[in-house]
Amino acid sequence: MPSRLIRALPFLEWAREYRRDTLVSDLVAAVVVTIMLVPQSLAYAMLAGLPPHIGLYASILPLVAYALFGTSRALAVGPVAVVSLMTATAVGGIAATGTEDYLAAAIVLAMESGVILIALGVLRLGFLANFLSHSVISGFITASGILIATSQLKHLFGVRTKGDTMPDLVGQLVSSIPDINWITLVIGVLATGFLFWVRKQLKPLLRRIGLGPLAADIVAKTGPVVAVIVSIVAVAGLSLDAEGVKVVGAIPGGLPPMGLPLLNPDLWIDLFVPALLISIIGFVESISVAQTFAAKRRQRVDANSELVGLGAANVASSLTGGFPVTGGFSRSVVNFDAGAQTPMAGVFTAVGILVTTLFLSHLFAKLPQAVLAATIIVAVLSLVDLGAVKRTWDYSKADAVAMAVTIVVVLFVGVEIGVVAGVAVSLALFLFRTSRPHMAIVGRVPGTEHFRNVERHKVVESEAVLTVRVDESLYFANARFLEDRIYDLVASRAEVKHVVLMCSAVNMIDASALESLEAIAERLKAAGVKFHLSEVKGPVMDRLKRTHFLDHLTGEVFLSQQAAMRALDPGTCGPGPAAEARLVS
Repeated sequence: MPSRLIRALPFLEWAREYRRDTLVSDLVAAVVVTIMLVPQSLAYAMLAGLPPHIGLYASILPLVAYALFGTSRALAVGPVAVVSLMTATAVGGIAATGTEDYLAAAIVLAMESGVILIALGVLRLGFLANFLSHSVISGFITASGILIATSQLKHLFGVRTKGDTMPDLVGQLVSSIPDINWITLVIGVLATGFLFWVRKQLKPLLRRIGLGPLAADIVAKTGPVVAVIVSIVAVAGLSLDAEGVKVVGAIPGGLPPMGLPLLNPDLWIDLFVPALLISIIGFVESISVAQTFAAKRRQRVDANSELVGLGAANVASSLTGGFPVTGGFSRSVVNFDAGAQTPMAGVFTAVGILVTTLFLSHLFAKLPQAVLAATIIVAVLSLVDLGAVKRTWDYSKADAVAMAVTIVVVLFVGVEIGVVAGVAVSLALFLFRTSRPHMAIVGRVPGTEHFRNVERHKVVESEAVLTVRVDESLYFANARFLEDRIYDLVASRAEVKHVVLMCSAVNMIDASALESLEAIAERLKAAGVKFHLSEVKGPVMDRLKRTHFLDHLTGEVFLSQQAAMRALDPGTCGPGPAAEARLVS
């Protein structure tokens, strides 16, 4: 089968190998994930500010679309907490929650996100996600987890609040304390406590009584379903909704509505930046999960195909009245552990959600919103890792600053601005760090051909040859720093006759840096000092050969630093031939 066709339609690769045992494994995984996904879909739709049944719509056709175009065999696509929060933030600035305009905007957001993802995949621009560093992503997820959990407290308290930042949310919650519905609070606290116990304690308990690890894990994952069933029975049996307990209410049955999103140019323009951020963050989260599971089974995940697969899922969600989706970590873990072998498990899951939507949706009418809020809180608090800031600080202060800035801005200013601020700080700190690269004077370690920093090792130095190793690529931001550093070193060493720039760590020399190297060579020549390069990497050398720099270089380009020292000051090289092959340009 042509490889180009398989790249366009990845399902053809696994479909031709599909067997009965694979079918059984996918069916079992689908049943488990369906049980988990139903309450999650309802909860995350509520988090996005949408009617709960919209979460079911977003969990049907998107799974089928991803199965056709995605390359991960274990990734489970659907509504996730972080993307739902970003949806609420983006759409909330355009329309009032609960209105038709709000739903229409969410549908447009899904379509626009899908189009962006597909475009990135077709153009093979998946590398753009690399601008979101791990520190920024980690900080964003931690802050989002705190923000999401705080935003759901209103459902646990049974009060009405609005706001997208911590000060707004906390302030309104405090002012709403007199209005707390105590029955709702009891339900919410009991549900939260039960779900935390299930997450932390139930699996070990089941293992101690003899249940296998896989069975114990599957049973533990059904905790939210148990909470949903018990709470529905309690509300219906005791008529708690008549006591002010807010419930999901009537859920429309039938097939998801099919249709194109609203074609309003102004709305599409207003949602472009949020759609772009949702696309990139959703892709980063999804691809990291997909690659983890692919590595465990020695399978391959293509990043650009994943962009297309996730884009198709979002387009499908929009066409069926849903909101933005991506690959979820928790449900993908369940899908993987339950034995899913191919994306067909997602198709079967979609069938299960469809059956629920068609025939069982009326059963959720008495479901307390507090239980859905508890489901969200327990899920997102597992993402919070404030200790990561200290661990990162101990290793890299710049990354820790970017992480801390992301957390603070997300919490106190806004989700989208927080991501942008984190990226901006990361890039600014990168430019600052690389603008002042580490530069070391090196000498030969006795008895070897290795050259190391004179401040860290006992080495043999040459009075006539100054060797400087620069540990960074050379570009416009550090070109002048390199010039100044070399001039200062030469000025302090009157006996120096040769300067060797050791380029073993230089992966690139841009046009600005090239001009600086030319200026260094000319200025050193005027001082009677020759300028040489050593250990220049092949791609860098190829670019230098396309310029006139090598023609005007007063010194030479040596294959190794040892070759340079044998040619320029053989006495410091120890035993061995006095001459060694050099790279002559």
